[in-house]
Amino acid sequence: MTSSSMSSLQEPRKADMTAWLANPEKAPRPSRIADAVAIGPDGKVYDGLINLQTRSIVSWEVLDGLQPIITIEELQLVEHIVRKDPKVIEQCKISGIAEEDMDKVYCDPWTIGYDERYGSKVRLQQALMYYRPNVDDCQYQYPSTSAPSSTRPLSKAPAVNYHPEGVEKQGGFRKDLKTINITQPEGVSFKMTGRQIEWQNWKFHIGFNYREGIVLNNITFNDKGTERPIFYRLSLVEMVVPYGNPERPHQRKHAFDLGEYGAGYMTNSLTIKNAICIHEEDSGILFKHTDFRDDSVIVTRARKLIIQQIFTAANYEYAVQWIFHQDGTIQPEIKLTGILNTYAMLPGEDTNGWGTQVYPGVNAHNHQHLFCLRIDSNIDGANNTVFTTDAAQAEAPVGSAENFYGNGFYAKRTKLATVGQAKTEYDGATMRSWDLCNTNKLHPYSGKPSSYKLVSREIPGLMPKPGSLVWKRAGFARHAVYVTKYQDDQLWPAGRHVPQTSGDQDLGLLEWAANNDESIDNTNVVLWHTFGVVHFPAPEDFPVMPVEPITLLLRPRNFFTNNPVMDVPPAIASPPARWLPTPRAWPRARRQLHLCRPRERLLPG
Repeated sequence: MTSSSMSSLQEPRKADMTAWLANPEKAPRPSRIADAVAIGPDGKVYDGLINLQTRSIVSWEVLDGLQPIITIEELQLVEHIVRKDPKVIEQCKISGIAEEDMDKVYCDPWTIGYDERYGSKVRLQQALMYYRPNVDDCQYQYPSTSAPSSTRPLSKAPAVNYHPEGVEKQGGFRKDLKTINITQPEGVSFKMTGRQIEWQNWKFHIGFNYREGIVLNNITFNDKGTERPIFYRLSLVEMVVPYGNPERPHQRKHAFDLGEYGAGYMTNSLTIKNAICIHEEDSGILFKHTDFRDDSVIVTRARKLIIQQIFTAANYEYAVQWIFHQDGTIQPEIKLTGILNTYAMLPGEDTNGWGTQVYPGVNAHNHQHLFCLRIDSNIDGANNTVFTTDAAQAEAPVGSAENFYGNGFYAKRTKLATVGQAKTEYDGATMRSWDLCNTNKLHPYSGKPSSYKLVSREIPGLMPKPGSLVWKRAGFARHAVYVTKYQDDQLWPAGRHVPQTSGDQDLGLLEWAANNDESIDNTNVVLWHTFGVVHFPAPEDFPVMPVEPITLLLRPRNFFTNNPVMDVPPAIASPPARWLPTPRAWPRARRQLHLCRPRERLLPG
């Protein structure tokens, strides 16, 4: 094995960073510490911290039984090795691939999850095998088992490709789309100063590392001249993709795409200068009202700022967008596309419900995409408290003095005062949300604490059963929400080093959230949220999958005095008519107003 290494900047100590941000002219600038992981030629793994200013080693530790992220070089090496392996060549022959066609054999290297036969001291990958009759064909149409226990003949179905030449063979591209040009002749509305961006009252720092990809820090909003802190740090910190076929070798397929491969490593392109895209988009109506009495109309169009990266994890593409809205909302959104992971199947073979035949001889297994969002809140200051809010019917029965007609309902807010209480699930029946609140700052009108609400409704439970390998390794996905008290370096919910962990030892979030009685009331807290989809594949997902979006919102509630976007220039502002009808004239006036309503067609777009 050759040596390899990964390095990034250690997250600055929060106390030091907060002091410097508050007073950069007087407070000492936080030290810049490199966080390095190295794998020696002997396979030993080392963790190190290096002070970049003093050029000195802060710490250097040999790790035992831990494997760090798989590097790009290691992923690329697998394919060349398996093509020359005599046992692989023999299995390919059994499947119908001639030895001289081994250059048409491809593989997607995956970490092995965990295999008790090998443990974690030997660094391993598994190779999922495919065949390409032609170099431009989609390899996932021709999965090859290449395993003695389950060898299946290679599919002979004709290729169906999504590249231009393939589409032309299928009848060509549709010709009824007219050109849409979206331009900004005066340039963009945002300003970049180094890595700090300012847009529509927002200000925040954009970072990037090999593991998380985009990291957003020190997010503030200028509220009528007052710069108010909202979040200290936001990022996606982990994801797991468990597959639902219990038959061998599929029980090993549950990739941790951030902890085992790195979203930054896999970002398109692999040069950092092209890793992040920043752009504005029209976002439809921001607010609108038509007064039917005088036919006055106001329509204001919204704009949004998108910070985006796209990373490719073998077959799948993940477009990760951080969308900032003018009204103070932050919208993390992930768009899934790319190609299904596939497996060979015999003609007429029963999938047993574990998958779907999406093309002749092609079985796409059921799976999940579960993402973990880390929210380091700073709502009007460091001391925050988390609540659940549920829509609840009035407790008083129908016919009672308090609820005579039985129609009363309210927002039931429950404080999550301890780590144990904060281990919560989504409830669609009550439209549950989670409120990050500063209980020390009450709204002058509502009397409620300054808050940001996490609105997230795509929250499937972890499908593998308790006690399963995935359940043990992906402990962060056992609950929709965890809340912990902030500690430096508590960043990776599945553990710092994820490949080949057994799950027998609580790592990461399970370790940090072990003390159920620990208070998280009115203190520096971090909310961890797992969300995602359960994907039951269908033929419409093949050979390339249309985008499936997963979205959630972080929305201000009792934060602003009133609507914070009334100063956004309107697209249409029709002033009130001077004449207001008397009650006796209302029927005639309503007819006139009805005739005037086509004015709304003046809306752009």
